[in-house]
Amino acid sequence: MSPAERIDHLRKEIQRHDALYYQDAKPEISDLEYDRLMRELRELETEHPELDSEDSPTKKVGGTPIEGFVTVEHRVPMLSIDNVYTEAELAEFGTRVVKHIGPTPVEWLAEYKVDGVALSLIYENGVLTQAVTRGDGRRGDDVTHNARTMGGVPLRLVGRAPALLEVRGEAYISNSDFAKIRAEQELRGEEPFKNSRNATAGAIKLLDPKECAARKVRFFTHSAGAVEGAAYATHGAFLEAIHHFGLPSVPRTAVKPNFEAAAEYTQELMQDLHTLDFEVDGIVLKANDFAVRERLGYTSKSPRWVVAYKWEKYEAVTRVASIAIQVGKTGTLTPVAHLEPVEIAGTTVSRASLHNRDEIERLGVMIGDWVIVEKAGKIIPHVVLVEVARRDGTQQPFAFPTECPECHAAVEQDEGGVYIRCPNPNCPAQLRESLRYFASRSAMDIEGLGIKLIEQLTDAGFVKSFADVYRLSQHRDNLIELERQGEKSIDNLLAGVEASKQRPLWRLLTALNVRHVGQRVSQKLAEHFGTMDAVAAASLEDLSQVEDVGDVIAETIHHYFHGEIGPKIIGELRELGLNFGSPVAPKAEKPPGPLTGKTLVVTGTLQRFGREEIQELIASLGGKASSSVSKKTDYVVAGEEAGSKLTKAQSLGVKVLTEDEFLELIERQ
Repeated sequence: MSPAERIDHLRKEIQRHDALYYQDAKPEISDLEYDRLMRELRELETEHPELDSEDSPTKKVGGTPIEGFVTVEHRVPMLSIDNVYTEAELAEFGTRVVKHIGPTPVEWLAEYKVDGVALSLIYENGVLTQAVTRGDGRRGDDVTHNARTMGGVPLRLVGRAPALLEVRGEAYISNSDFAKIRAEQELRGEEPFKNSRNATAGAIKLLDPKECAARKVRFFTHSAGAVEGAAYATHGAFLEAIHHFGLPSVPRTAVKPNFEAAAEYTQELMQDLHTLDFEVDGIVLKANDFAVRERLGYTSKSPRWVVAYKWEKYEAVTRVASIAIQVGKTGTLTPVAHLEPVEIAGTTVSRASLHNRDEIERLGVMIGDWVIVEKAGKIIPHVVLVEVARRDGTQQPFAFPTECPECHAAVEQDEGGVYIRCPNPNCPAQLRESLRYFASRSAMDIEGLGIKLIEQLTDAGFVKSFADVYRLSQHRDNLIELERQGEKSIDNLLAGVEASKQRPLWRLLTALNVRHVGQRVSQKLAEHFGTMDAVAAASLEDLSQVEDVGDVIAETIHHYFHGEIGPKIIGELRELGLNFGSPVAPKAEKPPGPLTGKTLVVTGTLQRFGREEIQELIASLGGKASSSVSKKTDYVVAGEEAGSKLTKAQSLGVKVLTEDEFLELIERQ
């Protein structure tokens, strides 16, 4: 291999590893191996200066200090967006949009609002040429010298990029990097940064790019600015395109069929805040279709098609007195920090979840540590930072248990995951938590069956399964003798149990406690299949076609209904007379189309269609647009930068069509 070929290979490899690290959070190599690749590339470029290039990965932490900033006018103004702070205000925004646009169904996209610094990146023919701060929205400062050092900012895009591509996003410092920076500052006797956003803003305005690089600033794309040489029908299509170009977008962003579904999804995003390694100060909801955005237009200050659902953050410093383990309804072992009581936002906080073993290691928290605890909106308090400088040698590391603290079974870690579980299905702790969830308002809604009574019922041996809840009437006289119970309370309980038999199918599906299956997925399953038997009989492919059910959720549902435990539970509940739903009324038959009976998967970037457009076309012609490739897939339509789905299709022998071949197929038919 010639020096030129080796240099080209190394640049592409480093760019690929950057994408794996910053986009997918799935690095394939260690930092040491990455540094070796970078060192070899730097040495080759030094030996062969004629092969040097300004967009080489080696230039990301280079450059000389600048003398000052140049002010630049934005091609497209960077406008602010409206904020709301309550669910009621969020619903009001949705109502205003519906009134403005009419009854037309509108898809909405929900994404985390990263608490960083707004930045615009301009790529010309795939090469980074300029980076500009938001400034006053009309004009900002040119900070290209610092943007070149940021993680997630490729100097050259992958593949064939538009002639001009401007992406907007947030520059930020990850929580783990920020903790290290603060610890280093404290060890040097310096005043540590107050928060990561201020540290990021300061880094971007440094004149020496090497100093900015030392703060390990990163970048997430969330919006489009000026674009020439390409057209995207939807924001979802734009995000898919920039992902292929090598730009990372905000994690967990999802397109929902309407505003209500997007608003509901915000609750799921809020509950998962603790899994993020970056600060978030809200959730943004935006119309997905660019044509719809044009129809909604703008007010004098902001677009009508986007809103930020924000919350106030409150912090306090306290000490970790101890760490205990709780066993959840799916056997998950959750560490909980018992804190010295401290007041946050008007409430006394004495406990905070540490979520999992990895979170303890990431925070570096020890028993006896002084920690910063944060409470945001309705989110439960969580530990965000350890005050390492306040350690006095009395702190003790926490040893995560190797066996369940309740039943003493050896624990297991999820394959490829972070959660550690008790695998014993008969674990008393799992039974108690499963029963509490089964009876909760979000599931079977059995009034009076709270955790205290559940503990008495399980300890006395009256309840050992979900089915036993419906056999409690057989033990009425014994139940009356339980502590703090009487005839009236027990009769009310039994009446509630009997009434719950008629709860709709989706509530029963929720109550079964299948992993990843909450209220929304249960509702979609019930709407799609109609009966419990139809859900149980569905194949993996059938399940994955249901809205909000991806491959992972489909696998957990299929495993539940075809494993050892699920069918037994379903059989018992059937005998006890619970509502198993009713068949879905058959839809009026459509005349056969050119794709009737065919399953197609679309992957990559298409020239004539947005992703949603071609999927709608497939459906209108009688076909099924699937999200996953299997042996039952008839065709895969592959655009530019097609990835793993194309590879899988080729390995399975599925026929692959170009965009032109797809059009020829439907015209020929």
